[in-house]
Amino acid sequence: MKYTVLWVRRAEAKLAQIWSEAADRTAVTHAANSLDTELGNDPEKCGESRANGERILIVSPLAVTFRDETDDRIVRVVDVWRFRRQ
Repeated sequence: MKYTVLWVRRAEAKLAQIWSEAADRTAVTHAANSLDTELGNDPEKCGESRANGERILIVSPLAVTFRDETDDRIVRVVDVWRFRRQ
């Protein structure tokens, strides 16, 4: 069963800013779409756990923090940032 992926307003605004400032907009768009797909399929197996019931998932060039609301079949993306490999 699929999950509904919701981006909180702050995360959505940050994603728009990242995209508008990116030299590689296609890569940002592809990463955002991949994040939505992965989180919508099985968020419990995505990424790594963090404090307060949050998880982190990286799909370069983006990374997100999200919450899995399993009972409601909802995933909330609460933060996004540009991820740069070192």
